[in-house]
Amino acid sequence: MTIKAIIFDVDGTLADTEDGHRLSFNKAFAENGLDWSWDAELYDKLLKVTGGKERIKYFVESFLAGFTRPEDFEEFVKHLHKVKTSHYNTMLREGLIPFRPGIRQLLTDARNGGIRLAVATTTSPENVATLLQQGLGADGESWFEVIGCGDIVPHKKPAPDIYFWVLEKLGLHAADCIALEDSENGLRSSLAAGIKTFVITNRYTRNQDFSGAAAVFDDLTDLRNFYRIAGLPLPKRQISV
Repeated sequence: MTIKAIIFDVDGTLADTEDGHRLSFNKAFAENGLDWSWDAELYDKLLKVTGGKERIKYFVESFLAGFTRPEDFEEFVKHLHKVKTSHYNTMLREGLIPFRPGIRQLLTDARNGGIRLAVATTTSPENVATLLQQGLGADGESWFEVIGCGDIVPHKKPAPDIYFWVLEKLGLHAADCIALEDSENGLRSSLAAGIKTFVITNRYTRNQDFSGAAAVFDDLTDLRNFYRIAGLPLPKRQISV
């Protein structure tokens, strides 16, 4: 089978973003007079929920039994998330969240080899755009034919909605594609859409259940091995990261 497209998750896959998100949430809480503080251990638990606004709601529901919700709780959550996103994008623009090893080279090789690129993520369009611009240059978004992100589908991962949306926009069948994910929720999402999926773990996800993944990697430092296992053509050059 010839792979026609690679669909990438963003947070934790293209870059180790999760601590950047966590610190940005904490800054947003402090700016809004909240004494909430998400340390790494708590954030690990919160990551079972995809989507920043959904994560805030889950935290309130599951960890703040005595919290009195504002009258317009939805707007309260949206505002916190907007402030958080601003802080996170500042970190991206300052170069504090680089691409993971091998990612830029993989994107370059796929692009040069005529393999189409797409994104399927729950993070916001602004976050995606800034990360791609920082990692690939001002035209970073143009490297990807389809970018599925944010709230464009009704149900976020582990639901397969975002992958079905991306496949429709690409005009491809699931069998024509492979996906790269970093988490169990992401894997469940892509597998439910019928897409062969490879997992690249990070500090928050390495102990999750990746049953059904085609292969699991710590990172993509050894791109030649990844290409061999994934069935991707080896580029005619010396592979480096």
